[in-house]
Amino acid sequence: MENLAAASLEPPLQAFSMGRRLAVEALGTALLLAIVIGSGVMGERLPGGNVAIVLLGNTLSTGAGLVVLITIFGPLSGAHFNPAVSLMFALRREIAWRTAAAYAAAQLAGAVIGVWVAHAMFGEALFQVSTKLRDGPAQAFSEGVATFGLIAAILGSIRFRPDATPTIVGLYITSAYWFTASTSFANPVVTIARALSNTFAGIAPSSAPAFIAAQLVGAVVATFVFGWLLQERDIR
Repeated sequence: MENLAAASLEPPLQAFSMGRRLAVEALGTALLLAIVIGSGVMGERLPGGNVAIVLLGNTLSTGAGLVVLITIFGPLSGAHFNPAVSLMFALRREIAWRTAAAYAAAQLAGAVIGVWVAHAMFGEALFQVSTKLRDGPAQAFSEGVATFGLIAAILGSIRFRPDATPTIVGLYITSAYWFTASTSFANPVVTIARALSNTFAGIAPSSAPAFIAAQLVGAVVATFVFGWLLQERDIR
């Protein structure tokens, strides 16, 4: 989800064309959504409807998948897979605003394709709209907290343990699935794409705007808070 490996891994992102980087963002986000939706469908089918087991399977699959995706795609595009993360790097002036916008468009396209891929794998109707309401201020607040924590995990790991960033992000999302009331979407394009799946991981379109707004606010707040906290002291 992040310019995760970009701070430390070689070759530098500039070695890859923008077209290739956008393709990587789309592909990585598509695989992420295939993991999120597919593991939810599989979980519902295997344990006979035990919601706790379904959520556990969805959680572990998503967290593990993130570690792999960030590790293999990080050196190519930064492995953002998330407009909130691209926004954070644009605010920090580490990528251009036009790059952040292009990344977001590629991420959205990939996310929708990933949902369709998951549906096709499980013999579900390709085109769906979720009816799963996730409404209320507590749900939206949870998304703000989840995204704040995600940005904190990214910035902190890049600052102190860049090689561990994929693992740290995967572990954080695994944890956030369970400590947030919203199960930690923490990603605007994931939220939009999950509205197109009437499965375990879905969200009703009417619930999505509050999630997205909270995610963006959480990302902006975390960017400035951790920009200040992690700033090196000038001892001159």
